[in-house]
Amino acid sequence: MTDTHAIAGVPMRWVGPLRISGNVAETETQVPLATYESPLWPSVGRGAKVSMLAERGIVATLVDERMTRSVLVEATDAQTAYTAAQTIDARIDELREVVRGCSRFAQLIGVRHEINANLLFIRFEFSTGDASGHNMATLASDVLLKHLLKTVPGISYGSISGNYCTDKKATAVNGILGRGKNVVTELLVPREVVENVLHTTAARIVELNIRKNMLGTLLAGGIRSANAHFANMLLGFYLATGQDAANIVEGSQGVVMAEDRDGDLYFACTLPNLIVGTVGNGKGLGFVETNLTRLGCRADRAPGENARRLAVIAAATVLCGELSLLAAQTNPGELMRAHVQLERDNKTAKVGA
Repeated sequence: MTDTHAIAGVPMRWVGPLRISGNVAETETQVPLATYESPLWPSVGRGAKVSMLAERGIVATLVDERMTRSVLVEATDAQTAYTAAQTIDARIDELREVVRGCSRFAQLIGVRHEINANLLFIRFEFSTGDASGHNMATLASDVLLKHLLKTVPGISYGSISGNYCTDKKATAVNGILGRGKNVVTELLVPREVVENVLHTTAARIVELNIRKNMLGTLLAGGIRSANAHFANMLLGFYLATGQDAANIVEGSQGVVMAEDRDGDLYFACTLPNLIVGTVGNGKGLGFVETNLTRLGCRADRAPGENARRLAVIAAATVLCGELSLLAAQTNPGELMRAHVQLERDNKTAKVGA
């Protein structure tokens, strides 16, 4: 008989430590990554080593946070939809009271809308405490939708989700308006560290970032992204900390900046759609609880602070892997040699186990 409650085991290792400073956390911590791509561990580890050799480490700035859910209503015509949108905007304080009545932690922080023909897409934006907020935002949106259908004339139900949120899809709206935590990470790497640890130069990384991440992504038709492999680090981190892994779709949208500062390397990663939480579905598993505790994200703090800490650690992890990969790709053959050697060693270890 098939076990419908089996757990899929993904290899996990702790790498680092890496050093983080900024407006959320001042810490040195190892980070867990669950992945089948074994070269990811030493690659992120090399970036982590670089962070320990920089004076301030990775400076992580949390810029914004909001979870969204868009509902869809149908109006009799575009004019009615427009009037309904104006009514909703004017009653924002009333809608906030409605949300307070259905949730302890959700707070309505914004409402945006889009009209297409006679359809009105309403994008609710919430703060959700330490939860990533998917279910919390959907519950609050459901209550808000029922309230609007009763009190705003000329509209009828379309859907509880109108795809203008946007959940688990690569879209421009998330990058522009934000969904989840918006974190900017910055690292100033001294010239000698660039040369001795990354085996490259600031100028070569800057040039590769322009040609590969920016121009290459533009030619490929990327949506608000200019990075090499944010998704690799995010997936490993999300699986290890009990997140909804499908959110790496929007999470991997982000931009890398690199500048040559007289031989020193300024390197920054902007991640506008980091969706993480320290409570909620997936967090009750033993290994997740252990990992979150070890990351310092189970401390007794004000609501939301543990999730913010987790977000900046995730963003710093992304920077470590991004920097290491770009450095490797400035040197012909280095990336493939590392993959062949590390993956072969991993297979040998399994055979001999």
